[in-house]
Amino acid sequence: MTTLDQPTATAATPLTSRDRPVRRELGVANALSHGFLLLWGLLTVLPLLWMFISSFKTNGEILADPWGLPGALHLDNWARAWTGAHIGRYFLNSLVVVTGSVSLTMLMGATAAYVFARYDFRGRQVVYYLFVGGLMFPVFLALVPLFFVVRNAGLFNTWLGLILVYAAYSLPFTVFFLTAFFRTLPTSVAEAALVDGCGHFRLFFRVMLPMARPGMISVAIFNFLSHWNQFLLPQVLLQGDESKWMLAQGLFALSVSQGYAGDYARLFAGLSIAVLPVLAVYVAFQRQVQAGLTAGQLK
Repeated sequence: MTTLDQPTATAATPLTSRDRPVRRELGVANALSHGFLLLWGLLTVLPLLWMFISSFKTNGEILADPWGLPGALHLDNWARAWTGAHIGRYFLNSLVVVTGSVSLTMLMGATAAYVFARYDFRGRQVVYYLFVGGLMFPVFLALVPLFFVVRNAGLFNTWLGLILVYAAYSLPFTVFFLTAFFRTLPTSVAEAALVDGCGHFRLFFRVMLPMARPGMISVAIFNFLSHWNQFLLPQVLLQGDESKWMLAQGLFALSVSQGYAGDYARLFAGLSIAVLPVLAVYVAFQRQVQAGLTAGQLK
């Protein structure tokens, strides 16, 4: 027989002391990870900020007080870099070549990835691993044979040759990424479209490709950044004719010449012009990139 004075069990049990060390370890790990990310962000942002500020200074201000603010905004530095150093011409050249190479890469890569992900045929895995195997070979290992192949094809010192080379070196990553993304798309939608009389060509371009938009945007941005910042391939395949140079080549020539002339303000302005498209693309499409990278995990 029990009495009212006896203690009764409660629904909620108090936390034991064994739970506290786990929480402390998690708190320390979070603090270390956030501190590392903060340090990484400062190491990334501060040099860019210093470069933009220096692009509005005079050469005397840069040498006398490199960490100070400019006394006035000298916008003529940007004008001299755009026209005098031909950065404007190199900027437009890079824009044309990168637009063509990214478009060609996405068209060929998406088509190949869709076939690897949705169709079963003999030798599919072999061909897929041949594509993916291209990720293991750095660009500089193939520069010498690539030079002779492009020259013998009559594409040396041409934008078309550079576009084809850019697309070829971007296809392995594009196919690898998009193949995994196409596999996450619902099969029922494709089957319903085929039942309604949609052919395979229309099924890809009208149904599956719009559904793969997040992944397409993510890969396109990665390819854009890679092609825009490429220096080694243009330096090897575009020689002699400065009117066809890419932006990286123009910046390299500007840095060499300004190192002797001492016009550092124009050099910083040219670097800022080259960085602006990269920052603009990232700011405009950062949500799409995050959605594309996590879409396969959420489905």
